[in-house]
Amino acid sequence: MILVKPSFEILAISENPLPLIELAGRTCYKSEDKITPKSAMAFVDMVTRRGHHSVIEHAFATVKIICDRGVTHEIVRHRLCSFSQESTRYCNYKGGVTFVIPPWVNLKPCEVQQIDKFPNTTCQADWNWLKAIHMAEGEYVHLLTLNWSPQQARSVLPNSTKTEIVITANVREWRHIFTLRCSKAAHPQMREVMIPLHKEMKSIIPVIFDDIEY
Repeated sequence: MILVKPSFEILAISENPLPLIELAGRTCYKSEDKITPKSAMAFVDMVTRRGHHSVIEHAFATVKIICDRGVTHEIVRHRLCSFSQESTRYCNYKGGVTFVIPPWVNLKPCEVQQIDKFPNTTCQADWNWLKAIHMAEGEYVHLLTLNWSPQQARSVLPNSTKTEIVITANVREWRHIFTLRCSKAAHPQMREVMIPLHKEMKSIIPVIFDDIEY
């Protein structure tokens, strides 16, 4: 059994997203003659503040997220995205299941060989979570030895099971995702991923994500 923390990696972003958005936007008004080497940021800031968000759809970003399956159940509700997710139907975890540590569980990433030799935690709830996922892993592997297929044995795996998902969306949809999923009302595990992702995306693509607060 392996315990990990959630993480993300930005795989791709539109090349020169701000100039691309400016060119698309100015096409509407045939004002391409106003494009200069430094005009894109001001133009994109203007259309974003005015709510002309259809223009920013021309730029996109692709992100790979490692999280638990409970988080991806919420992520895939964003319909204007393309998703490719690790499949528990076809992936065989007989060598050991990986689980994601929730932010409220005070355990560090590690590999657990034997739970009875795992360092004791002072929190009873943390220990109960660890025992529950250890039991789930044991039953999953046992079912595989009884000739159940991975797609059958997965029925005993909990939401804490690690999964990987690649998401591609235009930046308007990323704005929507960050607005919902970084807010205080969002699930703590969702915020654990989305807030640092928003900060990194904001550092790469200026202006578009600057007004999103949480």
